[in-house]
Amino acid sequence: MGEWLDSLTGWLSLNPQWLGAAIFIVACIECLAIAGIIVPGTVVLFGVAVLAGSGALSLWETLLLGYTGGLLGDVLSYTIGRRFHQNIRKLPLVRTHPEWISTAENYFERYGIVSLLIGRFIGPLRPMLPMVAGMLKMPVPRFIGVSLVSGAGWAVAYLLPGWATGAAIRLPLPDGFWPQAAVVAGGIAVLIGLSIHTTLRSPTRGTRLIAAASLVMLAGLFFGWPYLQQFDQGLMTLIQENRQQAADGFVVMVTRMGDFHTQLQAAVLLTVLLLITRQWRQALFACAVTGLTAIANGSLKWLFARARPEILAEPLTTYSMPSGHSSAAFAFFLALAVLAGRGQPPRMRLTWLLLGCLPALSIALSRVYLGVHWPTDILAGAMLACTVCAAVLSVAQLQQPLPGMRLRVWGLVAPACAALLIFHALNALPDALLRYQY
Repeated sequence: MGEWLDSLTGWLSLNPQWLGAAIFIVACIECLAIAGIIVPGTVVLFGVAVLAGSGALSLWETLLLGYTGGLLGDVLSYTIGRRFHQNIRKLPLVRTHPEWISTAENYFERYGIVSLLIGRFIGPLRPMLPMVAGMLKMPVPRFIGVSLVSGAGWAVAYLLPGWATGAAIRLPLPDGFWPQAAVVAGGIAVLIGLSIHTTLRSPTRGTRLIAAASLVMLAGLFFGWPYLQQFDQGLMTLIQENRQQAADGFVVMVTRMGDFHTQLQAAVLLTVLLLITRQWRQALFACAVTGLTAIANGSLKWLFARARPEILAEPLTTYSMPSGHSSAAFAFFLALAVLAGRGQPPRMRLTWLLLGCLPALSIALSRVYLGVHWPTDILAGAMLACTVCAAVLSVAQLQQPLPGMRLRVWGLVAPACAALLIFHALNALPDALLRYQY
C-alpha cells in the first residue's frame, strides 16, 4: 500500500494537471458500492489533498471536486441497486461477503434517511448504503436531497485536513510552529481516543473521564497559550493567505449562526419545544448545558482578558479567549447530539457526536477565517463546551440514564432549530458584510 501510494503521489507531483481528476475519481470510488470497501480511498484522498494544498488547487476547488466525485459515486451506487435489486447478492464479492449488504440493509431499515446522513462517516457503510437505498426503492428526490447535504459534510471532513497540511508545508511558517502544532494535535487526538474508548467500554464512567480530560485540556490552553503563539500566528497566516473574497459572504453567514443573540434564541427555542413535548429531563439538560457554558465563557473571558488579533479594520473591543461563538455553537450542537444518541448503541452515539461537531466546528473556524479569534481561542471554546456538556450529562444520569426521544419530537425540534439558525444567517448577511470588510 505504501509503495503504491508513493508512486501515485509522485506521479501526480510531476503531472499536477491530473490532480483535479484524481481527486474527483478517488472520491467517486470511495463512495462507490463495493469498490469503496476494497480500495483504501480515505488514505489516498488525504495524500492527493496534501498535493492540492501545496499550491496546485485552491481549497474551494479541492472541496468541489471531492464533493461532486462523491455525489457521482452515490448516484451510481443508487442506480446499481435500483437496477439489479436483489440480484446484487449473486455477485462474486458480495456472495462471499454477505455481511456487507446485510449490515447496511439492517442499518437502513432501522434508521431510514438518518442512516444516509450518519452512515456517510462510517467507512464500511458509506459505499453500501446508497446501493441499499436503491434496492429498497427509496424515492429519487429524497435520496438526492439527502446526498447533497451529507456529501458536503463528508467532503469537508475528508479533504480539509489533507489540504491544510499541504498548505502548511508550502508556506514559510514561524519557527516552532510544527512542534506546537504537534502538541495541540496530540492533545486533541488523546481526547478523541479517550472519548471513543471509554464510550465503547463503559459509557457511564466514560462521560466523567471525558469531562475531566476536556477540563485538563481547557486549563492547558488557558495557561499555555503564551507558549503557543507560533502555532496561533502560523495557522492564522495559513488561513488568511487562502482567503477568497467570493467566500467571505458565505463565511459571514456561517459565523452569524454563532452570534450570542442567535444562540440564545436557539437554546430558548430548543428548551421550550422540549417542555411542550413533555421531555422534562431533556429540556433541563439542554438548558443547563447552554446556560452554564455561556456563564462560564463570559467569566473566563473577563478573567483572562486576552486581546483579539489585529486583522480587522475596526478591531472588536471585547476580549478574545475563549471564543463565545465556538463555545455556544459546540454547547448547542453537542447537546442536540447527546439527545439524539440516547437509547442507541455506543457506535451510533459516537457518530451523532461527530455530526454535531461538524456545524459547530464550521462556526468556530469562521471566526479564525474572519480574523476575530486566534485558533487557541476557538479550541478553548470547544473544550469549555465539552467539559460542561459531559459534566452535566454525568449529573443527569446519576440515578438513571437520560431517555431517548421519539421521532415525533425530533420532527418538531430539528426543523424549528434549523429554520431559526438559517433565518438569522440570511437576515444578517448585508450588515455582516459591512462589519467584517477589510
